[in-house]
Amino acid sequence: MSPSPSSAAPAAGLRFAVVGNPENRRTAMFADAVHAAGHPAPRVLAWRDVLRGRYAFTPSELVRIDSPGENAEVDRLLRDADDPTRVEGTALWHRRFTAAVREVTAAARRAGAVTTADREDVAVMFDKRRCHARLAAAGVPVPPALTGPVGGWAGRDGLREQLEAARISRAFVKPAHGSSASGVVALTLAGPGRVRATTSVETTADGRLHNSLRVRHYTTETEVAALVDALVPDGIHVERWLPKASQGGRAADLRVVVVAGRATHAVVRTSRHPMTNLHLGGARGDLDAARSAIRAAGGSFTDVLDVAERAAACFPGTLCVGVDILPATGWRRFTVGEVNAFGDLLPRLTGLPGSGAEDLNTYAAQVAAAPAAVQNAARTAAPAVVHGAARTAAPPAAQVAARTPAPAPAPAAAAAPAGTAAPAAVGRAERKEHHHDTTA
Repeated sequence: MSPSPSSAAPAAGLRFAVVGNPENRRTAMFADAVHAAGHPAPRVLAWRDVLRGRYAFTPSELVRIDSPGENAEVDRLLRDADDPTRVEGTALWHRRFTAAVREVTAAARRAGAVTTADREDVAVMFDKRRCHARLAAAGVPVPPALTGPVGGWAGRDGLREQLEAARISRAFVKPAHGSSASGVVALTLAGPGRVRATTSVETTADGRLHNSLRVRHYTTETEVAALVDALVPDGIHVERWLPKASQGGRAADLRVVVVAGRATHAVVRTSRHPMTNLHLGGARGDLDAARSAIRAAGGSFTDVLDVAERAAACFPGTLCVGVDILPATGWRRFTVGEVNAFGDLLPRLTGLPGSGAEDLNTYAAQVAAAPAAVQNAARTAAPAVVHGAARTAAPPAAQVAARTPAPAPAPAAAAAPAGTAAPAAVGRAERKEHHHDTTA
């Protein structure tokens, strides 16, 4: 494992800036961690201003790029959403958001600041197809997935025919650029005309898709076809639905947070549904019981952490990621479901024993790792970058997105780019607004 996040001594005069939503609990929790570590309060740059080009950085700042989620104004700027519960629009969201991240990271470099996330890492993590491909290329265990384009439900390039050709009878269908289980469908094929789709998506009479807090089932081919056909335009990722381990009679998986290359926090998530997200009725499980189950199966919990760290190593320019680990039935094998750029929102969770973050929450662990990350960025960056102009503004990122092509597929792993804080060592009440939040 890598050196612990808290192994570096606090840096005198370290200053933080946060690109986030000021009213969001993420911003507040990170600010609390910065204050507790004895640093000046972070400067907060609101996403609504950043997307309009109203921001600037100062030399030697550590710039945390946080989630733009849970803010209706920001959601409108990113995907022109007329209703924040809408599922559609994620391809536009991805194009505009990744353009914004590119502009923010470039402006930070010009100013001599350091960012906590690499623009290409973020673009890949928010494209489940590219993320899956990068992990697979690096030898990280992932579920088998369809690799070709899906043209809808029916037809030669349709989902049904492709699943049958691949002999996959149970699959997860995921919006390529979604998060928080938005639009995710757990699909079962049981012969001609026999289908079952489990999802939190509510389909309205006019064919629109909305997130809700209630998991429901669609059991006719007409319903499932309409659902898939509505998801396809934004792009989908389809992978085999692997049977998962259980705890207390409920399906179980794990979210592991990796900071500066080291697995620092882990939580078990359980649910009676295929999706374990807490806002869909999931609950935190018993980590000690999971450890015991893994030992009883002849394994070690270190196996889980090693897989998470290998996944995180595929994104070397990003200080912190949340890795979703899928334990197979019997707790004997572990695959990676997703890697989340903003997967650190785990309130009241302190670090794993031996991680160096035992008394720290996920935000405090990142603050503790920041000095070494800044020093590492300074060593790898060209002097012109580190000692650049004092203040550099950038054009409105939402405008740049319209003229910025989609990024090319990334290699499986690469060295962290200069200027990024690379790891030092390595309508209805029940509807859920779709704001790309990644609460575990």
